[in-house]
Amino acid sequence: MAESTGPAVVQVAVDAPQHSGLSGPLDYSSERMLAPGTLVRAPLGKRELLGVVWPRADRPAPERALKPVAAVFDALPPLGMDWCRLLDFAAGYYQRSVGELASAVLPPQLHELSGAQLDARLRKLARKTGAAAAAPEPVRPALAAEQAEAVRAIEAQLAGGPIKPLLLFGVTGSGKTEVYLRAAEAALAAGRQVLVLVPEINLTPQLEARFTERFRALLPQPLAIVSLHSALTPAQRLQHWLAAHLGHARLVLGTRLAVFASLPALGLIVVDEEHDPSYKQQDGARYSARDLAVWRGHDLSIPVVLGSATPSLETWQHAESGRYARLTLASRIGGGALPQVRLFDMKSLPAASGVMSALSEPLLAELRRRLQRGEQSLVFLNRRGYAPVLHCGECQWKSDCPHCSAWRVFHKRDRTLRCHHCGFTERVPQACPHCGNPDIAPLGRGTERLEEQLAHALPGARVLRIDADSTRSKGELEEQLQAVHQGEVDILVGTQMITKGHDFRRIRFVAAVNPDGALFSSDFRAPERLFALLMQAGGRAGRDAAGETPSEMWVQTWHREHALYQALARHDYVRFATDQLAERRSAGLPPFSHLALLRAEARTADAAKAFLDAAAALLQDAQVLVYPPVPHPVARVADVERMQMLVEAGQRARLQAFLRAWVPGLIALKREHKAVLRWAVDVDPLAI
Repeated sequence: MAESTGPAVVQVAVDAPQHSGLSGPLDYSSERMLAPGTLVRAPLGKRELLGVVWPRADRPAPERALKPVAAVFDALPPLGMDWCRLLDFAAGYYQRSVGELASAVLPPQLHELSGAQLDARLRKLARKTGAAAAAPEPVRPALAAEQAEAVRAIEAQLAGGPIKPLLLFGVTGSGKTEVYLRAAEAALAAGRQVLVLVPEINLTPQLEARFTERFRALLPQPLAIVSLHSALTPAQRLQHWLAAHLGHARLVLGTRLAVFASLPALGLIVVDEEHDPSYKQQDGARYSARDLAVWRGHDLSIPVVLGSATPSLETWQHAESGRYARLTLASRIGGGALPQVRLFDMKSLPAASGVMSALSEPLLAELRRRLQRGEQSLVFLNRRGYAPVLHCGECQWKSDCPHCSAWRVFHKRDRTLRCHHCGFTERVPQACPHCGNPDIAPLGRGTERLEEQLAHALPGARVLRIDADSTRSKGELEEQLQAVHQGEVDILVGTQMITKGHDFRRIRFVAAVNPDGALFSSDFRAPERLFALLMQAGGRAGRDAAGETPSEMWVQTWHREHALYQALARHDYVRFATDQLAERRSAGLPPFSHLALLRAEARTADAAKAFLDAAAALLQDAQVLVYPPVPHPVARVADVERMQMLVEAGQRARLQAFLRAWVPGLIALKREHKAVLRWAVDVDPLAI
């Protein structure tokens, strides 16, 4: 870009405080015109912030004297115009400022480095990416007919055919990852970069190992394959981000934040387990990485592959309507059969047994049979800790959290009561704090208690628990998964962490304990999440076709005839989705309507409600329905009261127009309601 001779006016996206009402880029002076996407340091109040020079908007030249940009990162090529378009769209859609969003998605270390320090990092990166070691060509498994057809459809889009998002609908174990690998190979061979998104950090290392093994001959240079997620150190995250931005990294694997990676030659996006709620950010700019991946693919006219055995109902509806193309993998690779699902009716047990034990005697008998045959089993319970609550039988005291409207969970291993919302932790009391009764007992059960019960009922069995409590230390999860893969574990116990994506070749029996709670949740998405979770859990069984006995999944339920379980027993996602979409259509719920939540937090519920009531009165629109404020399901966290208000519209554009007009008024309203600590708009909320 030609440089001007005098001072130039540049527009810079910086992270201005929300209460300032400054949502767009700010004007600064510069000694020369700077290309859009250039990183700079810019003064704001008494601080100096990292900013991004933004594409110029048509607006009158400022009459006042402008502050000059403080520094320009000349050594770094500007961020691309496509990156700026992505940020612009995401900021507008999710009702945040571009400066706030840019600040949140750029590597944290970029905010701290001077120009000289960044230059040193870039020189170090150049030295690291110079060498390349030769590697043997990988062995590619033969593709099944359905896989080959899916790969051809993706390659047709890569070759310039009509672009439409692709839903890769494949049962667990059907070889979706091999389709991703072949598609990535085609994109890389064409000189393009590839972005692969996964829902959980713990899935990134195993996928990274598989991609590295396949592409070490094609991509022998260091940092040609990188990961982007929050478990990296700040230095690693910056290095990997720079490698992607400079084009050294040809393949980027990451969690939701990676959707914002700067990739100048992006040619393919893969979103694995696209239904997973982890793709939705739950604080700050509450974006959906899956939805932004689809938008980014549309903007760049490149293929986007959304993979799942249990697609989100929004994605399924798009495929049904023809907006997305559907590629189906209906069979498991290698002849492995899906597990037979047995719905075990808890009402058939004697009452005392059914109530007292999470593990029915028939279930224990089946686990013993599997043990005798040397087979691995998985027992799934989506609640960590030893028990959800401690209880006094004398005065009915329960271990509530003094700071939240929630129970503190009893963790037996370290004898603590721990709140999973605010983190408040105390030692277990010797006696009831209300009446002094020494006989306080756990009520309900979590994975820690289940692990203990299994070890007691099946002496000699090697039982391993994997959940958020057992994998806190770095490398712990990888070690535990390795033990499972190597056959050093007989029974694996855990939460949803162990149901997602893991390729356990030796597991032939899966049991789901106490999943009924989600059937009667007030959240309309709870059945969809439960069905996906149980399908994923069952999918861990029988992935290896070898084995004398059929793989099985048992679901212990008090509601055997429920339509969700009946569809699960037949592995019939299509039936489940059809029924759920019919219910959603008749109730006017997404994807047949469009929602936003206004959340408010204050020291008192009255203060939060007063803010929301005033917000509802700000703007009237006959086509937008604003519901009365209600408490959050967990109304108080860390002594802060939380309330929310639902906004609904029949058309997405109508909702967006309403929010654009509404948010500036909310910013002004917050100045009047000083008792409100925080407020936020959540567009397309997942949890209601």
